[in-house]
Amino acid sequence: MNQNFKLFYQILTVAPTIFPRFGYSIISFLMFITTVLTVFNNGLVIVVMVRNCLLQPMNVLILSLAVSDLMIGLCGSLVVTITNYRGYFFIGHAACVFQGFAVNYFGLVSLCTLTLLAYERYHVVCKPRAGLKMSMKRSMMGLLFVWVFCLFWAITPLFGWSGYGPEGVQTSCSLSWEERSWSNYSYLILYTLLCFLIPVAIIIYCYYKVLTQMNKLNRSVELQGGRSSQEENEHAITMVLCMIVAFFICWLPYTILSVVVVADPELYIHPLVATMPMYFAKTSPVYNPIIYFLSNKQFRDATLEVLSFGKYIPHGPASSNIVMQPLNNRETRLPLTRNIHSRVLPL
Repeated sequence: MNQNFKLFYQILTVAPTIFPRFGYSIISFLMFITTVLTVFNNGLVIVVMVRNCLLQPMNVLILSLAVSDLMIGLCGSLVVTITNYRGYFFIGHAACVFQGFAVNYFGLVSLCTLTLLAYERYHVVCKPRAGLKMSMKRSMMGLLFVWVFCLFWAITPLFGWSGYGPEGVQTSCSLSWEERSWSNYSYLILYTLLCFLIPVAIIIYCYYKVLTQMNKLNRSVELQGGRSSQEENEHAITMVLCMIVAFFICWLPYTILSVVVVADPELYIHPLVATMPMYFAKTSPVYNPIIYFLSNKQFRDATLEVLSFGKYIPHGPASSNIVMQPLNNRETRLPLTRNIHSRVLPL
């Protein structure tokens, strides 16, 4: 099958004949903007966390997400910016396979890290007595599992279970969606189930329980004559909805394509339609840092301090805007701005 991919690559990347030249230029410009924003946003997150010594249990997960998103920008968006500028994938078959592998791997790491974040926040808020306290060791073990799990699904196509090759308008490479074989179908089915549907279900369930628990805490405080944090709660709901919407915008088209290919192997898919899902997925690294920037005051202050070269002076209280308060009967009288485990704890 690798020989077939190599022949397929040689035939379809000789000249830019699949898409109008002007169309390639537009895609190149859009991917250039995506690359710049991805590298800047995630590079800034990494610098802020390392510079301010914010590497605490929950923040290690954020750092891992920023690293994987940065690599998507460097290995994915940057490459397709250059190849679309030329109008075809001119840098060789080996580079094509590497780009497909890298984008698949780091994209899965990013997606699974978001799932791990949702799961940990669920335990912090909803299961404070479950005995699974957040710690650096627990965070590192979780990240080790994520990176190894994703490596398995990214590396198996290199050994013949599915494969990597040119896609759509032939300026980027990804999984072999167009390969019509039961081996490829079996990979895509399990890939879709384990690497998208289950993570999505976990994310939705965890954030639903978190928001439900926060509402329950607010009602409990009000019944005891305290001041509820309705404004903070609405802010949290907004941020969660932003995260879920951005997640679906980026990854749902990619998943729909895989389902359609498996469900109807004979269906013809236009090259541009086959390409767009991968480009949507490549925009995901742009949104995550923005959402975290907006959702946490401490992170905003630290970021603005870096951008202003130390001239920015934070105003207001240092507590996080979004609450991650565990709910139990003895703690309902505590202020809702209490920090749980980490100096920076974005929702």
